[in-house]
Formats: sequence, structure tokens, C-alpha cells
Amino acid sequence: MSVETPVNETEWTIGRLLTWTSDYLASNGVEEARLASEVLLAHALECRRIDLYARSSEFADDAPLVRFRELVRRAASLEPIAYLVGSKEFFSLSFVVTGDVLIPRPETETLVEVVLDLCKQAGWAQPRILDVGTGSGCICVTLLKNLKNAVAVGTDVSRGALEIARGNAERHGVADRLTLVEADRLALPEDAAPADGFHVVVSNPPYVPKAEVETLPPTVRDYEPMAALCDGEDGLSFYRSLSAGALRILTPDGLMALEVGDDQAPAVIETVLNAGRWSHQATVKDRVVGQDRVIVFAPDGSTDV
Repeated sequence: MSVETPVNETEWTIGRLLTWTSDYLASNGVEEARLASEVLLAHALECRRIDLYARSSEFADDAPLVRFRELVRRAASLEPIAYLVGSKEFFSLSFVVTGDVLIPRPETETLVEVVLDLCKQAGWAQPRILDVGTGSGCICVTLLKNLKNAVAVGTDVSRGALEIARGNAERHGVADRLTLVEADRLALPEDAAPADGFHVVVSNPPYVPKAEVETLPPTVRDYEPMAALCDGEDGLSFYRSLSAGALRILTPDGLMALEVGDDQAPAVIETVLNAGRWSHQATVKDRVVGQDRVIVFAPDGSTDV
């Protein structure tokens, strides 16, 4: 059955559209097809997902049906749902996303949780945070939203990503505490780093090895920005850069919190410790798949937190 058939038929209620679309997307390899169907239909109808069930016996107007049909067609081609609707929830906040940025993932919420805990334990009155490779800004914006006295700098090599991050910061009312800088890794302009250093360097860097790019799911490999996924090398080059340069911009009691890929933690720990002058503070598993996801390092000789 083609995707055009049900959405052109007047007898198709919202409830039947959801059921058919869920089956159709699932048959085309879309993960969480029911959720995807709800998100797409709510977007087309300009309503909340929860409202779909109260309206399940209603018939949709022609214009939303046309929009919905196109969204379903693209979703069946494995285009990410978040890009189709232009947003993704992260840490209970809605973030605008486009093809310029990675789609925020639930696993990355672990990185935010860890940094929030570190800041609380350290007792910094006004935490100064550097987010390397900020993308959509989901990490630094969420941190600023939850740390009312914090300030942050977010860097990215992509101007498109920085524009998205700027919009998200404005959307959530933290733009006045966030400085966005076009920079590669730790190549910050002199005026971007605070004179007293950052308390936290945080990053979810590109960590997919070049040799593994072809094994990524098509919805990731064919649509998300490759520069944000893969470092073009062995998946460890960003960790080498961060471990080599972060000490000069951290406070003496500062910390570095890094997200890592599945089964990558031992290699990242070895890479950072081999750079010298770092101590491994903690490794934290995510609650999504139970993988080691976040590793915390401190300048060697600092007090454990």
C-alpha cells in the first residue's frame, strides 16, 4: 500500500491514521514507529500529542493531511523525525534542531547530570563552563537553565550550528550568560577564556572512528552532520586535543567531563592519562543502555570530588 492511499481517503480518522502510519513506518525500519507517527501527526495538525487521542474520531482537514503525507514519506526514507518537525526534547526542554546539528540524545543527559552534580559538590558560586563542540547548545543551555549563577562559552566550527545554539539560548532565556564562539576544539580567541579559567570543560565530541562510519544506522549516517559524528581518524583525536590543551584554561580545582561512545571508555581514559597531569575521577553509566557514558578527569593532584 502506498503512503498516499490512506491520507487521501475521507474516511480516515485521526485514530486510523495513527494506526496505519505506525504499521507503515515500522515496516520501513523506523524505530519507535508509534511515537514517530504521533509526533508527525501532531506536528501536521499543530496540536499536542496528547490531544490526538481526544480527537481520535475526528477527520483531519485537507491541508494538514497533505503536510502529514509528505512527512510520512520522508520518515519512511529514514529521515530523522526530529529534523522533520524541527525540534527535539532534551532534559525536559525543547530544542530547535536542523541538519546543521546533531540530534540531542537521551544518553547525553547523563553528561548534564554529572556536571550539575560536580558543580553542586564543588560549591562554585558562579561556575564558568566551556562546552566544546556545542552543536544545538543542548548541553550548555541546559546547564545554564539549571545553574542560575553560571556562565558559559560554547564553541563550534559550524556557523550554522552556532546560529541554532544562539536561538536555543534565547528560547530558554539564557543568552545573556552564554558566549558563542566559532573555534576548532580549544583554539579559543584570547578574549573568550576568562582570566581565572573555566571551572568545567565539557564536551560530547565526534567519537565515531572513520572505519566505523558505514556501520552507523542510515538515519544517522545519511542525515546528521558527519563532522559532529566522526573525527576522521580513530575516534580519539578530540580526546587527545582536549587532554593536551584543557589544563591551560582550567582553574586549579577545575574538572573535565567527557561523553564517550559505547565500549570506548577504557581507550579514552588511557588517552587522557597518557597525556600526563590528569587524574581519572569517575566513570558514569547512562540509564538508557547502561553503557559507560561520561568520564570525569581533574588536573593531577587536585582534590577528588
